[in-house]
Amino acid sequence: MPDVSFLAVAAGTVAAFVIGFVYYGVVGVPGGGARDVPERPVWPLPVVELARNLVLAAVVVGVAAAADVDSAGGGLLLGLALWIGFPLVLWTGALFHEGVPPRAALVHGGDWLLKLLAIGLVAGLLG
Repeated sequence: MPDVSFLAVAAGTVAAFVIGFVYYGVVGVPGGGARDVPERPVWPLPVVELARNLVLAAVVVGVAAAADVDSAGGGLLLGLALWIGFPLVLWTGALFHEGVPPRAALVHGGDWLLKLLAIGLVAGLLG
């Protein structure tokens, strides 16, 4: 098991959280909240998002450590490769098979791209 930098995980978590907050603040949430979801309090949102970003950062930093990624370029390449292999494939499948609106897929795919690039960069620099 490779040594995982807790500093890189923490920095990646914060970076991804901030990116998501700013990104959706600028781009907007697809559907404008018109989805058929039950009413729920707003306070759990940051807690859930921090937890999700912590898991994402830990996985990316762990993969970077296992792959001996130790540069900014290597981290960015890792983030891009992970985005192509997972969110891009999943969102194109959701578009094709489930009829997800293209704007929703593009918006969420863009969020994932920025987060994975940022965490990859952090992993390459601090990992």
